[in-house]
Amino acid sequence: MTTTASPSPHSSHLSPAFPGRAPWGTASKLRAWQQAAMESYLQAQPRDFLAVATPGAGKTTFALTLASWLLHHHVVQQVTVVAPTEHLKTQWADAAARIGIRLDPEYSAGPVGRDYHGVAVTYAGIGVRPMLHRNRCEQRKTLVILDEIHHAGDSRSWGEACLEAFEPATRRLALTGTPFRSDTNPIPFVTYAEGTDGVRRSVADYTYGYGNALADGVVRPVIFLSYSGSMRWRTKAGDEVAARLGEPMTKDATSQAWRTALDPKGEWMPAVLGAADRRLDEVRRSVPDAGGLVIATDQDSARAYAKLLRGISGTAPTVVLSDDGGASGRIEEFRQSQDRWLVAVRMVSEGVDVPRLAVGVYATTISTPLFFAQAVGRFVRSRRRGETASVFLPTIPSLLGFAHELELERDHVLDKPKRGNEEEDPYGPEADLLKEAEREQDEPDGEQDQLPFEALESEAVFDRVMYDGAEFGMQAHPGSEEEQDYLGIPGLLEPDQVRMLLHKRQQRQIAHSRRKPDDEADLLELPAERRPVLSHKEMMELRRELNSLVGAYAHQSGKPHGVIHTELRRACGGPPTAEATAGQLRQRVAKVKEWATRMR
Repeated sequence: MTTTASPSPHSSHLSPAFPGRAPWGTASKLRAWQQAAMESYLQAQPRDFLAVATPGAGKTTFALTLASWLLHHHVVQQVTVVAPTEHLKTQWADAAARIGIRLDPEYSAGPVGRDYHGVAVTYAGIGVRPMLHRNRCEQRKTLVILDEIHHAGDSRSWGEACLEAFEPATRRLALTGTPFRSDTNPIPFVTYAEGTDGVRRSVADYTYGYGNALADGVVRPVIFLSYSGSMRWRTKAGDEVAARLGEPMTKDATSQAWRTALDPKGEWMPAVLGAADRRLDEVRRSVPDAGGLVIATDQDSARAYAKLLRGISGTAPTVVLSDDGGASGRIEEFRQSQDRWLVAVRMVSEGVDVPRLAVGVYATTISTPLFFAQAVGRFVRSRRRGETASVFLPTIPSLLGFAHELELERDHVLDKPKRGNEEEDPYGPEADLLKEAEREQDEPDGEQDQLPFEALESEAVFDRVMYDGAEFGMQAHPGSEEEQDYLGIPGLLEPDQVRMLLHKRQQRQIAHSRRKPDDEADLLELPAERRPVLSHKEMMELRRELNSLVGAYAHQSGKPHGVIHTELRRACGGPPTAEATAGQLRQRVAKVKEWATRMR
């Protein structure tokens, strides 16, 4: 059926209660991009339509408004929504109900109840019974909404099942809010066009990127707070390795340093969680219901982080460990409460809407642009003018790169660029990481494939702030006035005010650092003309000597390495070992020798 009717009729039959919970689901008045996308669709009346819109922009609103219009004008008779998770299919059904579209999220087989306009299912469910849904599409004119369409390329079976199930559908609306897959699995119902380089890329019918959404005030600006620090671990061969987050390292060393930082038994995670909690305190001064989210790698880490947060904040966080009915209930309770913290493993990274989330801690080793964009997307949904989002990161080069490229719009590349055999394929590592990022909950987590190691100790150092493509700040100790300058930025500010305030804080930090006596300043804070001339090799030897003495004293005293390093810093002053000056290192060497002598 073809029609040239204006999109305005869709609003005439919306429920009066429709705007009630608009911030996380749907709204009675369309945003400019949603109206433009509607007009584009209604003018072309395509069978397939791909809408790419940044997380938090309102894809659900657009899709359900379009579904309402198509049902109202008898273009379709029923709706099928396909979502990545059980929680999301329920969320879609709830959002649809608020505009009078009734979807059954519990549908499994047989005829759909007469009270329903359609069903909400998962990609996994389609993979199990594709013919069931094909028969439904053949019997009645159907609109299929494919949420986060890149999941249809997760496996050959899912893609083939979607093709088989929805090939007869009258209309198909594909949605995504994040960069497409970097593997070459074709995504069903997505159009590809060959570029001048001979590479086929996905073609969106309508695109609304983060940059445009930020300019329109649809999403929050994101402040990234990066933390570095010294890490020490023992390899399988028994070698002890010390390194600093952010320093050039091999891929394996970076991975082990990163995992050492995220070890809840070290000092890095408690320091970063404490900083994030202080940031949440500041945000809640102006946004009383603001909440925080820690995204963990696995269930054991999530439980340990929750225990740390309980000690830091004085209240027990909500913990979500798996994508089941109980988890959905806990997320919904947290969404409607004013509780401070939510700790979750993976499932909250995509599509789960808790608009009051304003502070995040990226405490996972997943390092794909897809997962990172999905994770950051949990914090960008704007509810009122001036809200900002704050995300805490380890100083890992790939993550910092993703943060800088937040506004970059990407298409799905179906072919790998042709290049000489002597050049490394840049798609290879990311493709492997994507398999990890998009793995189902019941699949192995890949930890068994990583090189075995033992985390020994970690220390956190505030590194920098990234905002709107620029970097601010110098390294500072956790708990210092310099760190608090950045943690204390008000929670309600216009984007230009955030940039101006960060500039002022940076200038104040630089001026304060220059007034410090040399024996109190971090080596990296000192101007070049005041730094002692000391070779990198000499500094490494000093750190190695200190670590060796600490190891011997740990064996003698029975105290953990991290505790001894903390006691040395308390007794001698100064920053963590990785940032200490030569004089400070020598002072600590002398002090630990003194302690060891006393025990003999």
